[in-house]
Amino acid sequence: MQHLLHDPHARQPVGFVAMVGSPLRNRHLILSLVQRDVAGRYRGSWAGLAWSFFNPLLMLAVYSFVFSVVFKSRWNSAQAIPVQNFALVLFAGIIVHGILAECMQRAPMLVLANPSYVKRVIFPLEVLPWVTLLSALFHAAISLLVLVCAQLVLGQRVPPTIFLLPLVLLPFALLSLGITWILAAIGVYIRDVAHFTGILSTALLFLAPVMYPVAALPEPLRPWIYLNPISFIVEQVRDVLMFGVLPDWAGLGVYSAVSVLVAWLGFWCFQRARKGFADVV
Repeated sequence: MQHLLHDPHARQPVGFVAMVGSPLRNRHLILSLVQRDVAGRYRGSWAGLAWSFFNPLLMLAVYSFVFSVVFKSRWNSAQAIPVQNFALVLFAGIIVHGILAECMQRAPMLVLANPSYVKRVIFPLEVLPWVTLLSALFHAAISLLVLVCAQLVLGQRVPPTIFLLPLVLLPFALLSLGITWILAAIGVYIRDVAHFTGILSTALLFLAPVMYPVAALPEPLRPWIYLNPISFIVEQVRDVLMFGVLPDWAGLGVYSAVSVLVAWLGFWCFQRARKGFADVV
């Protein structure tokens, strides 16, 4: 076991190349941890992994009843959305928000929940946020499958632009990864951040065009809503998934550049803070 011991205070690489190389070098470990994380979530339940499909299906049914039948809500925007399809538009936004929300809420405890990885074993701690992100993306993919099936059942056309969906979600995934690295590092030293992230993720939901279109806001407030990292991607996901509209390539390019910067900043913060983890955990 001697070869597994290491110096937890050792300086870690923080460059962009190290950020890209780590998941490539540890891809088998990451895949194994993601499989364990997903399976562990449903361990002991009678339906097991099937709950990953049943949960979004049941939630979509609830949204459809409440917003389409009870409230008879309409999506008052440039796109004509029948009242019975309001729940689909809402569900698409909630799926996007769910990716970031899951990463944010789990991030502060990522290191604290694995003290042995910090103190004794040679383990690439920087891959833990990758595991959280990929687990969130797995559940988002199942929810998107439910959404597409619901579109077909309701007779709504699934546009060919749906194949651009991974391209739209990629920068959002990088942004979520960077935020996860930052919160994971801060959470080791400031335990209260775990309580704050739940409130923040809820605020991001209501301050994004998830339950309402941007057009519903007063004109002076519309530019400000795009400071929410979810807002732009929610609109782009709806465009390619439901409305058959090509992405805003210029906006997506700017968002991608910012996402790469946030991802690298998060990696840098995590690796710099990492040498003090063993003294706190």
